[in-house]
Amino acid sequence: MELTRTADLWWKTAVVYCLDVETFSDSNGDGHGDFRGLAQRIDYLDRLGVTCLWLMPFYPSPDRDDGYDITDFYGVDPRLGTLGDFVEFLRTARDRGIRVIADLVVNHTSDRHPWFQSARSSRESPYRDWYVWQDEPPPGADKGIVFPDKEKSIWTYDERAGQYYLHRFYKHQPDLNVANPAVRDEIARVMGFWLELGLSGFRVDGVPFLLETQGSPDAELLPDPHDYLADLRAFLSRRCGDAVLLGEVNLPYPDTMRFFGNAEGVGDELTMCFDFVGMQRMYLALARSDAGPLAAALRERPQPPRDGHWGTFVRNHDELTLDKLTESERKEVFDAFGPAPEMQLYGRGLRRRVPTMFGGDPRRIRLVYSLLYSLPGTPVLFYGEEIGMAEDLRAEGRLAVRTPMQWAPIRNGGFSTADPRQLPGPIPNGHYGPKQVNVSAQERDPDSLLSWIRRLIERYRECPELAWGRYTVLDTGVPSVLAHRCDIDGTVIALHNLADSDAEPRLSLDPGSVLTDLLHDEHTTVPDNGTVSLRLGPYGCRWLRLSQPAG
Repeated sequence: MELTRTADLWWKTAVVYCLDVETFSDSNGDGHGDFRGLAQRIDYLDRLGVTCLWLMPFYPSPDRDDGYDITDFYGVDPRLGTLGDFVEFLRTARDRGIRVIADLVVNHTSDRHPWFQSARSSRESPYRDWYVWQDEPPPGADKGIVFPDKEKSIWTYDERAGQYYLHRFYKHQPDLNVANPAVRDEIARVMGFWLELGLSGFRVDGVPFLLETQGSPDAELLPDPHDYLADLRAFLSRRCGDAVLLGEVNLPYPDTMRFFGNAEGVGDELTMCFDFVGMQRMYLALARSDAGPLAAALRERPQPPRDGHWGTFVRNHDELTLDKLTESERKEVFDAFGPAPEMQLYGRGLRRRVPTMFGGDPRRIRLVYSLLYSLPGTPVLFYGEEIGMAEDLRAEGRLAVRTPMQWAPIRNGGFSTADPRQLPGPIPNGHYGPKQVNVSAQERDPDSLLSWIRRLIERYRECPELAWGRYTVLDTGVPSVLAHRCDIDGTVIALHNLADSDAEPRLSLDPGSVLTDLLHDEHTTVPDNGTVSLRLGPYGCRWLRLSQPAG
């Protein structure tokens, strides 16, 4: 495919890298990562092959929910720097050809936000109806709790306000009333502000919660909330034509598709949605050493609108949720990858990173990331995955996977020169500590995980078929092997063996065509009968370009 054809829809072939500024690189030794430290690491991200950075919340915050409890949507938390530092970082990233998107967390605020403080002070406050209030909690107040280990209701009584307020997350995060036109206008202003500073879009946090109108007065009379999402997308496109909305929508496929919108097949709501179903089925397939669950998910997954795309991932910044599996399926994954209670969270997910889930087996770890970069969709990498960082279960909840980046085998892993007690989280020790797992050592090792991830990213960028092509799951005759092909102006076939034994899958292809291995220097010609046998070692993977012989 011609680059001029694909460049406008840059997100379809992007390499997205998610990081928390606070845990990435500390420039001044105060124990907190900052924008100046991040700017100094841009060349590392450029060498990795990153084309888009996704920043977790960096706004002013009491930090009771790792920055997701925001007190000012127009600022930078002083611990992380200034707006000037942010702009300098953004300019540096742009100079290296890296776009930046940021978390848009507008379904709630911190209870310390000036809006809420005003709202609770008086029923006459201009901000009173920026939140959702009731004299008594409506029926079902104990349903839909996001953090059941911390909260017992989604309604909390505020003594000063004299009413109950809605919070689907923590009680210190009151929900904004997005049914209020003034709130909607303010959200648009927030987006416009950051777009003017140079962002290329937003990852929208908890999209279904953002559109939820439960508890609002006369909720049944309100306009369709999807119309509001379409309005946000239209505003985004007017302000920055190639900006994106990447949505966190953890719902079954048919329900998720609604969030793409449908403007005559183009899509007028979210640009991309994360594929939570495919991720969960992947782990079930890995637990069983049977490609069936993942193959079924790929066959079931609907085609997004013409300009839309799925976001693929194997790990994100939250617990590794398994809530779309059945109870018995979830138990299979728990037993395989996180059997101890302290490894699990909310009864629905794992607070572990990939290397420890697979017992440090480099074959399985490399297999998983080969899946990430070859499955149809835009791959999203969470910081530290490229070097095999592990979780630290001493940290609370989700923070176990948000430990400081490990740059070198020195104090604090090279993240900061501060006293370890000042850091935002513990530094893992033992086999996965920075003495054994760090960027410095792996950059010089051609056989390291970092080198493998770089190679996968290079091949992914060389194969637009993986992002743009129409994919088909192939029958190989081997239950442990997932094979799929992507076709558009060319064909790429990827095979992955999920079992700890050799496999010899067979494919039916055009006789005489040539398969060129993109990960190894090998070529295979399809026999005259059209059936080719391919060898895969235990947890082996191959990416093959299909072409016709010269002449």
